[in-house]
Amino acid sequence: MSSHSTAQVDVDKSQFLERNVSHHFIDADQEFDSCKMGMWLFLLTEILLFGGLFVAYVVFRTWHPETWEAGAEHLAWQKGAINTGVLIASSVTMALAIRQAQLNDKRGTVSLLLATVVLGGVFLVVKYFEYEQKFQMGIFPGGDNYLFAGKHLSNEFIYFSIYYMMTGLHVLHVIFGMAGIIWVTLRAAKGEFYSAYYTPVEMVGLYWHLVDLIWIFLFPLLYLTK
Repeated sequence: MSSHSTAQVDVDKSQFLERNVSHHFIDADQEFDSCKMGMWLFLLTEILLFGGLFVAYVVFRTWHPETWEAGAEHLAWQKGAINTGVLIASSVTMALAIRQAQLNDKRGTVSLLLATVVLGGVFLVVKYFEYEQKFQMGIFPGGDNYLFAGKHLSNEFIYFSIYYMMTGLHVLHVIFGMAGIIWVTLRAAKGEFYSAYYTPVEMVGLYWHLVDLIWIFLFPLLYLTK
């Protein structure tokens, strides 16, 4: 590339960078650091939100261990394992998408972001079939037809209440995460991200990684308690 072309690229990037740095930031580095701190604070509130449910899980499982063991028998651990693998793969594609944005690879960034969305969709489809199976068994929020080993246990509703609260809240976060990824994908397709500016991609990526991490804890706690 000639020196003139290189200079032109630098000018274009400088104009682009100026257009994307908000007026209350000194430069792109300060904007990135501020956004990252804000995102980590937001993720901390998400951890506290799920933390309350994890505490409830520990308390009630300690009080009613027999109910937890019986309840886990009604969960398809195979579906949970598939979804675990799917989300781990989606974290990989998300991390690679951020890397491609840093390398000025628009096509690679868009492709990997779309792959992440597809994997998120696979997770939701598997979760749909899992919920459908439970509903057909009469196990649904507000239901009273829980049968463990052919008989009712006194506190069976507690297990599935926590199950639906934890997995349902996680499903909502997956949907929100997919919406965020679609948003940055559309922007990436317009060429808005490159090596000097990829903040939105990384912020959405941090959120998606937290969603995946939470599921990694939910899977063994709910599906492997037999």
